[in-house]
Amino acid sequence: MEHSSAEDSDISDSDIAEHKEEICAQLRAGKLNVKRGEAFRCPFCPGKKRQDYNLKDLLQHATGIGAASKRSAKVKASHLGLAMFLEKDIASTLEQPLQIVPYKPKTPKDEEIFVWPWMGIVVNLQCEFKGKECSRESEERLTAQFSRFRPLQATTLRDGKNQQFCAIVKFAKDWSGFKDAMAFENHFVLEQYSKPDWKKRNCRKDDLYGWLAKTDDYNSPEPIGEYLRKNGNLRSVGDLEREGLKETGERVAHYARQIDATNKHMSELELKNNQNAMKLDRMLEENDRLVEEHNERILNMQKDARRNSWKIINDNIRLHKELETKKKEIGRRHEELEKLVMNSTNREKLEAAKEEIAKENRLLDLATLKKKEEDEKFLKLVKEQEQEKENVRKMLYDLEMQLASKQKLELEREQLRGNLEVWKHMGKEDAKSKEMLDKLHEALKEKDEEMDHIDSINQTLIIKQRRTNDELEEAKKELTTDLLNMSSARSIVGVKKMGELDKKAFIVSCKEKTADELSLSILCSKWEDEIRQPEWHPFKVIDVGGQAKEIIREDDEKLQALKAELGVQAHDVVVKALLEMNEYNPSGRYPIPELWNFKEDRRAPMGEAVAYIVKQWKANKRKH
Repeated sequence: MEHSSAEDSDISDSDIAEHKEEICAQLRAGKLNVKRGEAFRCPFCPGKKRQDYNLKDLLQHATGIGAASKRSAKVKASHLGLAMFLEKDIASTLEQPLQIVPYKPKTPKDEEIFVWPWMGIVVNLQCEFKGKECSRESEERLTAQFSRFRPLQATTLRDGKNQQFCAIVKFAKDWSGFKDAMAFENHFVLEQYSKPDWKKRNCRKDDLYGWLAKTDDYNSPEPIGEYLRKNGNLRSVGDLEREGLKETGERVAHYARQIDATNKHMSELELKNNQNAMKLDRMLEENDRLVEEHNERILNMQKDARRNSWKIINDNIRLHKELETKKKEIGRRHEELEKLVMNSTNREKLEAAKEEIAKENRLLDLATLKKKEEDEKFLKLVKEQEQEKENVRKMLYDLEMQLASKQKLELEREQLRGNLEVWKHMGKEDAKSKEMLDKLHEALKEKDEEMDHIDSINQTLIIKQRRTNDELEEAKKELTTDLLNMSSARSIVGVKKMGELDKKAFIVSCKEKTADELSLSILCSKWEDEIRQPEWHPFKVIDVGGQAKEIIREDDEKLQALKAELGVQAHDVVVKALLEMNEYNPSGRYPIPELWNFKEDRRAPMGEAVAYIVKQWKANKRKH
């Protein structure tokens, strides 16, 4: 049975000794197994690649982790318990006690020093200088001779005293150059033409001797030393490793900062993308709601139109039946008169009755013809109004759809821009990323073209809407003029001048204060002029549900004086006129005619006014 203390909760540093004893007791009891055949294993490091140790290595492993400062208290206590078990229970059974060999890292003093950049020295060159061309040919020939070591350059030198020739072979500065330089030196060592061989042989051979430049060569007073001091430095492999690690650490830190900045920017872009997606969802929901309301409104208008059409058709059928009944009655009377023709005494009465009946028939035929013409005109007017309504509904629906499509396209385009920015900041250069960027660019281009097309259609619809609004305004003016001509005191629907003082209500409210008609007329004229004064603006702005709204200031001096002089009712009549003037014509300060339902005291739409005129026409038609 295997069990790890890592499964328990963590412990503090003060509990290490107690936990160590518990682990040692578990190992002695066999609850934790450390032996696998002839080898040993650490029961607390199951994830490591190395699972088989000898006893000495496992003791070294347990002691090292138990003394590590960066390990948690639980891990250190577990490994210290394992070390105690190995020393007291396992190592005591062996003939020779185990000794832990401490690890001693190499100090900089023990490291071998080389000349860097890596340089090799070749001596015992046989050449005669006959100018720079000869020297260049010797260097090229030497570079070709050692080409398998990949030298960068070979430079020939001459000792002025001994008239001996040598060369400096340069290698790359990186670790591959170091590998080539070591191979260069090992080649001469194996052939026994290295630096020690060159120094101990009195009788020199004609072959070349070579070695890797080190400290004694660098400090040499000869031309080789001068060249090395001029073109290189003394460095150890450990120094270069530490500098490489430092440079790598700095580069890693730099890249880590760049990655953090990129991740932060990508998080911001993702947040913005999510916000745009939420906006798009809300707009789509709002658009669906508006479409449903619009469709419901269209259905109600169509039902009302069908109901009115059926009512008109039923009225026409009823009138047609009444006319047929009257014709039959006239025919019956005509037959009765024909029977009385034989009576001569009543001939004159009969002729007079025939003439009267013929006259009545002509009048009936004329009325029927007139009714038919009026019915045709009325049906034509109804169809025109229905067509205009349908055109307006269609145009409003098209505008709503275009607006919704435009808003949806704008959000989709913003999402594409956000995705494009995210892919750009990811900085990937593979084929898949390039393909994705091309697709995003193409999709963004298509959305831009579609947006331009929608803008064009939207502009056309706006022009059409303005033209339709102008036509509706003209029709409203004609309707207002007709209603002004036909309105009476008992009219339900008529024209009200918004912002005009209600003289009747004002005079009634002022009769308690004065009964003189001249004084009342003067007061009406005075307050009508006050209402139209642009300098008088007794309003203040308040916030109602997040929207600004203008209301009457109760502390206005003129209104306070009016209330004190003529009473609250007169004050309310003036305030009502002021509110209407501020709503309908705040800049012009003169009354504006408006279609009005006097029965319900509200604005009347054009459809309601047209229906009222048709109803009045039918009533007058039945009277005549």
